[in-house]
Amino acid sequence: MITKVNRQLNDGPKIQKEQDIVTKMIRIYCKKKHRHEGLCEECQDLNEYALKRLAYCKFGEEKTACAKCPVHCYRPDYRQRIKGVMRFSGPWMLLYHPIESIRHIPLPDKLRK
Repeated sequence: MITKVNRQLNDGPKIQKEQDIVTKMIRIYCKKKHRHEGLCEECQDLNEYALKRLAYCKFGEEKTACAKCPVHCYRPDYRQRIKGVMRFSGPWMLLYHPIESIRHIPLPDKLRK
C-alpha cells in the first residue's frame, strides 16, 4: 500500500522572493540565449518546475540556497539545466537586478552573527 503525503505549499516571503529571483534569472537566460522576449517553451517548463519545487520545499522559510541544500529535490536533468541558467544569468543579474543580486549573495557564517 502506498501512502501519499500531502505537503503544504510554502508561500512565505522568503519562498516568494526565491521564486521571483529564479524567474528573473530564467527570463534573462531565455532572452540572451534563445532570443525570446517572454519565455520559450523549454524555459517556461523549467520555470514552472523550479517554482513548483520551491513551493513544496520541505525546509520552507528556513531553506538555504539550493546549491548548499543537503536534499537535491530536482531531477538530474532539471538540475543541470538550472545550474546552466544560474551560471549564465548570475553575472547579468548585477546589471538587470542589482539590488536582488546583492541580497541573494549568501553571507559567510562568520558575518551572520
